[in-house]
Amino acid sequence: QPTFDNFLELFQLSQSTWVPFYRYLFNSLFIAGGGTVLYIFIASMAGFVLAKYRLPGIALYIQVVIWAMLFRPEVMGIPQYIIITKLGLLNTYLAVILPAVASSLGVFMMRQFMTTIYDSLLDAARIDGAGDFGIYWRVAMPMVKPAWLTLTVFTFQGLWNMAGVQYIYDESMKPLPYMLSQVVSVGIARAGAGAAVGLFLMLPPILIFVFAQRSVILTMAHTGIKE
Repeated sequence: QPTFDNFLELFQLSQSTWVPFYRYLFNSLFIAGGGTVLYIFIASMAGFVLAKYRLPGIALYIQVVIWAMLFRPEVMGIPQYIIITKLGLLNTYLAVILPAVASSLGVFMMRQFMTTIYDSLLDAARIDGAGDFGIYWRVAMPMVKPAWLTLTVFTFQGLWNMAGVQYIYDESMKPLPYMLSQVVSVGIARAGAGAAVGLFLMLPPILIFVFAQRSVILTMAHTGIKE
C-alpha cells in the first residue's frame, strides 16, 4: 500500500538534527548546479579554442587533454587534496567544484563537436563585426547544443552524487549524499527515511536527462558510441 510515512519520518528526523534537511539539499543543489554551469562554460571555451584557432603548440595541448583522460580519480586524489589545501579552499564549496571543473572529458567532447563547425560561418560572423567571444557564444554554442546538454547531464549527475567529505568538514556545508550515508548507516530502523532521501537524490538527474535525452542520443550517435 502506497504511503508517505517515510517522508514524514525523514521530516521528523531532520527536525531533530542540528543541521536541517533543506540545508543539505541546498548544498547539493548549489554544488551541482553552480559546478555544472561553470564547467560547461570553461570546457566549451577551451574546446572552441582548441578546435578553431591555430596557436603555437596547440597540437601538444590537445594531446595533453587526451592523456589526462587516462588518469583515474583514485590516482588524482592525493594531488588534488594537496592542491586544494595549498589554495586554502578546504571546507568550502569550491573544494568540491574545482576538481570536477578540471576534468578533461568535457574539453575533449566539446572540441570534437566544435571541429564540425564550418570555418566559413565563423568568417562570416567576423565580417559582420562579431568578436571572438560573440562568435563563440552566438554561433558556436547554438550549433553544438547536443554536446553541452549531454555534458550537463553527466556533470550534474557526478556532482550531485558527490559526498565531498574529504574536502568539507563543516556539517552545515555537507551535501545530501552525506546525509543519506548517515541515515542508512543506522540500519534497518531508518531504512524508510533512507529510501526517501534516495528518492530526492534520484529525481533531479532523472528530470535533467528527460529534458536533454534527445540531445544525449544525438551526441552518442555523433561520437560513434551508440549501441
